[in-house]
Amino acid sequence: MKVSKVVFVMVGLLWGQITLGQSLKLPFFDDFSTSRQIASPTRWAAGSSVYINNTLTVNHPSVNVATFDGLRLNGLPYALNDENAEGGTDTLTSLPIDLGGLTISNGVYLSFYWQRRGLGELPDATDSLSLEFLGSDRVWRKVWTQGGGVIDNNFAFQLLQVDNQVYFHPAFQFRFRSRGRQSGMFDSWHIDYVYLNRDRTATNRPLRDRAMRQPVTPLLRRYTAMPLRQFLAKPAAELVDTVRSDFTNLFTEFIPINSGFSIRDRVSGRLFQYDTLRNPINALGLSRNPLAFRPVLPTGLSDRAVLQTTFNLITKDQSSPDTPGLDLTLNDTLSATTVLDDYYAYDDGTAETVKQVNQRLARVAVKFSLNQPDAVKGVRINIAPTRRDQRGQTILLGIYGNNNGQPTDQPILQQPFSVSYAAQRNGFTEFMFAIPVNVPDTVFYVAFSQLDDPAIPVGFDRNSPFRDKLFVNLGTRWDRVTDQDGALLLRPVMNGRTVIITATEPTVAAQVFPNPTSGRLNWAGSLAGSVQLDVLDLSGRMVQTMPLSPNQTSTDLGSLPDGFYLLRFIDEQARPRTTKLIIRH
Repeated sequence: MKVSKVVFVMVGLLWGQITLGQSLKLPFFDDFSTSRQIASPTRWAAGSSVYINNTLTVNHPSVNVATFDGLRLNGLPYALNDENAEGGTDTLTSLPIDLGGLTISNGVYLSFYWQRRGLGELPDATDSLSLEFLGSDRVWRKVWTQGGGVIDNNFAFQLLQVDNQVYFHPAFQFRFRSRGRQSGMFDSWHIDYVYLNRDRTATNRPLRDRAMRQPVTPLLRRYTAMPLRQFLAKPAAELVDTVRSDFTNLFTEFIPINSGFSIRDRVSGRLFQYDTLRNPINALGLSRNPLAFRPVLPTGLSDRAVLQTTFNLITKDQSSPDTPGLDLTLNDTLSATTVLDDYYAYDDGTAETVKQVNQRLARVAVKFSLNQPDAVKGVRINIAPTRRDQRGQTILLGIYGNNNGQPTDQPILQQPFSVSYAAQRNGFTEFMFAIPVNVPDTVFYVAFSQLDDPAIPVGFDRNSPFRDKLFVNLGTRWDRVTDQDGALLLRPVMNGRTVIITATEPTVAAQVFPNPTSGRLNWAGSLAGSVQLDVLDLSGRMVQTMPLSPNQTSTDLGSLPDGFYLLRFIDEQARPRTTKLIIRH
């Protein structure tokens, strides 16, 4: 059972700063459809950490929701160094709204949709989402609350009357507040379609609105993003047959709906496609309706492309008699982008949860496939701040070859890096290898592991359709992860061509001895303090790699056959120093 002391801090503008001219007029409406991560400053007070998104929920009424959880707007938890911390988390406060001169008889109602969990974590029974109204006496009063612990994948509709005369003043405000675990992406709540207006009734007159809803499916058959050079090698094979989304008819009436679909390159501005449905969809009231279009193949791409696929409903919602002054066509458009640049991705850029392996030195690998030879020069990874601050901890990144559909036992390249966090939620940290590593086959694997406890949490996209790409090695063998429900936010950065590996770093031969050696190897000077030793043959193929302790100055290579080798020592700043070695038994 969670036990905590909750301290609530009032969020909003000071009463003395409010004037009648600054207050919003009725109606107040926001379904978050035009916001990107941050709630609109034209409707909501600054400083909120709610996360506007279209990926963390299921069965939502319209595109985008506001998500409440244990993360601040910058992606860091409210309590990063106390994994059991409980208390207040996100708050969303409206700007002042003028209710002066109105009374209870004017039928002022606030309605919204809400959901527990979605694709996030289920709040516990002791967690909560609450709604409060601000009275003319400057006191916040709780008018509605819900606890966690109940699984329900549907959004519930809530309608509340403003039924106390203390709320009818020129600077009325309302706010949603969540309470839960403060150390990460925990205890998720979602709200949508917030509507405050007069002349409403308890039987709820629904808005005559049609809205886009479900995220647009990927344009590519195997990835959400891939290097342009790899795409152009087999463009027709990489393009999907159909791009999909859906829309909702939120009113009770039957209505025919048409839709457009387009593909545009945001880099060059070129429009490759715009189509409409041959036959409008007969949308029943309060129903969800699928949309699907067959994309055309974009041509003439060069350097870099960002292909934007867009669905737009063709409606007359803007002139709805229910909501004079509101433009309900704003939720009629929904887009997705496909980046063709220098990296591969299976994710859509958002993490709904995190994955980690709670075993020291365990390795997790992700499978990728090439259309033509290439080299990997780095990895972008979403390391999600969770429970504790892990900045400075060592993460080991490796590139592995393909062995009958699974990673090879030994990496082609492996290099340690220091963990750091991105500057924003869902951000990626980029780790670049000392030198690019050639991929010897059309299939390769990117792996990560931690040398020390605790486990390193990596963002996980539960919406991704690209599954069955994960492997785990707990010590002696690789096993495919069969119960996965999405994709890691892990992206290999490609070089664009293969490379020739040479020993061009400063000469350090005098610091390695004896040379030749029958196996025992010592080093000194600038090589002291190295954290990794890679042994390569003359073709640049990785023969052996090993982590080194900071004070280590010797090892045994006696298991290697006689021959000529390249030794690559890597220090804590990931700087390589290469030398030659002869092994002669």
